Amino acid sequence: MTEISFDDFLKVDIRVGQITRAEPYPEARKPAIKLWVDFGPEIGEKKSSAQITAHYAPETLPGKRVMAVVNFPPRQIGKFMSEVLVLGAPDDAGEVVLLVPDKDVPIGGRMF
Repeated sequence: MTEISFDDFLKVDIRVGQITRAEPYPEARKPAIKLWVDFGPEIGEKKSSAQITAHYAPETLPGKRVMAVVNFPPRQIGKFMSEVLVLGAPDDAGEVVLLVPDKDVPIGGRMF
């Protein structure tokens, strides 16, 4: 494990977002879902592609709050431009489980 300074940690902007729309992404190399996530008036709505098909279906995601890195540069994922990195952790089988706040917190709130 490589240690970083607290100042390095502060450079990573992780915010609470609410999924507004989700669609299958069958063109992706690995099964994925396209997400549109609202981060409130300061950041607005951003897009992401997430390999979360083992535990989530697109129709179950709108309204769900998630944690995401909002200050990485956009990344082209196939024909889809991913603007944020929605965060998750692997389960015992290595499938992604979304990281979510366990209480109702405001959209756009920064993690600290």
